[in-house]
Amino acid sequence: MLFAVAAVFGAATGSAVGIGSYVFVYAEGASYLTDDPGACANCHVMRAHLDAWSRSSHHAVAVCNDCHAPRGLVGKYAVKAINGWNHSVAFVSGEFAEPFHVTPMNRRVTEDACRACHGEIVAAIDHPGGDAERLSCVRCHPRVGHDVQ
Repeated sequence: MLFAVAAVFGAATGSAVGIGSYVFVYAEGASYLTDDPGACANCHVMRAHLDAWSRSSHHAVAVCNDCHAPRGLVGKYAVKAINGWNHSVAFVSGEFAEPFHVTPMNRRVTEDACRACHGEIVAAIDHPGGDAERLSCVRCHPRVGHDVQ
């Protein structure tokens, strides 16, 4: 009995590792662990965004991860893992919106990146303390970095 359970567990584990490895290689998963902007265009629906970024002023000073992933190793790869999972499910199922809709988490990540690079400008126009709502960079600049229109 114990042998049968071990065999089933081994087969299930081996199958999961095998399928996971195949998908990782087929989907060029290792490229997503880098800062190479080309990885973003592994999925053909992102090609226009990559092309637009390459023509933008941000091209000279920032790559995708600079604006779309938090600073720091743990935060960066946690967000990349969450987004990778969500993107995989969306594209495999065909359930993704065009144009893309930014999640609240990704909006915060991008907002924090704007503020990190443009802190002096933001400090000059931000409301100091109180109950005033914090200004949103991406509210007024929703397509900065890769306007695909």
